[in-house]
Amino acid sequence: MMNAPFDDAGTWPLKGVKVLDMGQVYNGPYAGMLMAQAGADVVKVEPLEGEALRSRGGGKTPLAHVMLNAGKRGVAIDLKSNKGRAVFLDLVKKSDVLLENFAPGAMERLGLGSATLLQHNPRLIYGSSTGYGAWGPDMNNLAMDLTIQAYSGIMSINGPSDGPPLKAGLAVVDFLGGVHLYSALVTALYERSISGKGRVVEVAMQETALTALATSFTAMQMAGGSQPPRRGNNHPAGTGAPYNVYPCADGHVAIIVVRDSHWQSLVKAAGLPDLADDPRYQLGPDRAQREAEVDSIIGSWTAKLSKYEVARICKEQRVPAAPVREMPEVIKDVPLHERGALFDITDDELGEATVPGSPLRFHGSPRPTWRPNPKIGEHTEEILADWLGLSHDETMALKATGSVA
Repeated sequence: MMNAPFDDAGTWPLKGVKVLDMGQVYNGPYAGMLMAQAGADVVKVEPLEGEALRSRGGGKTPLAHVMLNAGKRGVAIDLKSNKGRAVFLDLVKKSDVLLENFAPGAMERLGLGSATLLQHNPRLIYGSSTGYGAWGPDMNNLAMDLTIQAYSGIMSINGPSDGPPLKAGLAVVDFLGGVHLYSALVTALYERSISGKGRVVEVAMQETALTALATSFTAMQMAGGSQPPRRGNNHPAGTGAPYNVYPCADGHVAIIVVRDSHWQSLVKAAGLPDLADDPRYQLGPDRAQREAEVDSIIGSWTAKLSKYEVARICKEQRVPAAPVREMPEVIKDVPLHERGALFDITDDELGEATVPGSPLRFHGSPRPTWRPNPKIGEHTEEILADWLGLSHDETMALKATGSVA
């Protein structure tokens, strides 16, 4: 097994990059969180009352906000006030990146659109993530993860064949949007290192969903352009079996047979060696035609064993499989903690919790750590001194006018 590739004396790839993170809820903040965990100095810019997600915790800051704003510093500015906008523009002049996921036109209504900000700082990378794009006929459609799952086609192929369309259980397009926004920002930073010029990059959440539908596009093409049916946990295009979730004595296990050799190994491990050479099941297309029979055969075997036992046997036989783990099982996963993917934290408001970190691993950089999310405006004075050189008295004067908090 390879040793952990961390070097506490190493550096982070985005060290020295200054980011103004105006993200709200999931999409934008996740892109900012990835930049912070890669070493950037990410300053979360919030209105004086805090961003929208803070209000969803029933009086406490929700765990999602704690997760998605880890490693950032926080400043609170009233962008509707003249002095607040002036402070913000001064911060923009010192920034490498600004990211936001407001509705199209929101920044322009504040007098802080991308064209204005690039005039103040021609080297700025301005990143915008919207639901349907910053331009085009759908730009003003109201966008939430659920509505984009519906409009993009995700819900049409998700769920059992005899039930209604279902949304994915996770906020899939919010985070697809965040990942693609991060990618666009880092790509533009690379370009700027050569050209010296900034630019605007944008991501439409609906468009980030399309490539993730690759198998469903295949199924539609195979059906002559017709809508592919919803197939639950079976293969979306119906081209392979077994490909499903099977009952066990204590839960469920997911098994996917990709190659014919996997099938041969699986049935031998299940004590059914005669099926390895049975012409009805020998080839993938034949098994796909007998999907229900195959599922019954495999399900009868797995039902007698625990999910971890089935997974162990499949692993030994090099058959792709995994136990269906519940969330309390996942957060106790030792390898995930060892790799820095999960952290046990104690939050001021929420107490003890387990949270994920960045999934990006930079070999030769320090071991991933957890730095708490900022309170509303927690670092306002520190940031204005650090970035703009303002004195304590100057910051207090701004605070007295309600321009910052």
